[in-house]
Amino acid sequence: MGEYRVASLESLIEQFERFPSVGHKTASRLAYHVLSMTDEDVMKFSRTVETAHKNIRHCRICCNLTDTEICSVCSDSSRDRSIICVVEDFRDVIALERTKEFNVTYHVLNGVLSPLDGITPDMICIKELLARLRDDTVKEVIMATNATVEGEATAMYISKLIRPLGIKVTRLAYGLPIGADLEYADEITLSRALSGRNEIID
Repeated sequence: MGEYRVASLESLIEQFERFPSVGHKTASRLAYHVLSMTDEDVMKFSRTVETAHKNIRHCRICCNLTDTEICSVCSDSSRDRSIICVVEDFRDVIALERTKEFNVTYHVLNGVLSPLDGITPDMICIKELLARLRDDTVKEVIMATNATVEGEATAMYISKLIRPLGIKVTRLAYGLPIGADLEYADEITLSRALSGRNEIID
């Protein structure tokens, strides 16, 4: 007796399994949900994914995600341009913006240094950050990478590049546990970490 199979369904489940942290059961539920959608909703979902993939890019200035050449933060004239907060990825910007107390600009590295994984300085947005420091506008750079081994190493590496420029380099005063990600922190914890940041010294 042949085995019961639905090839198209299996392919759909496999595509969902390619998403981070999505196992077979979750992928199956997502696939079944797609099958229950109307033709109109499926087409709308498909067009939304296609549009996002086509239009979203990195901001020309800060390397954050945007659907315009310059993101809304960099184009906001009310932002304090004398301070740049350096984060690992766009989710950290969203987390910090939730505090509604941090009216500065950002720089998104889109990764951290990790020699074991083959991630070197030229593979993340460090040179773009240094290019922003060529004039006298920036007075402080806040290293807000995550409190992980890779995040700490990245913060120290970048701070050593910046310090000879005479720019103050600070680190978030983590009221955050070691190993925690910014995107999962609550607003109060983030606010305290921001207000208690310390200068990085050798």
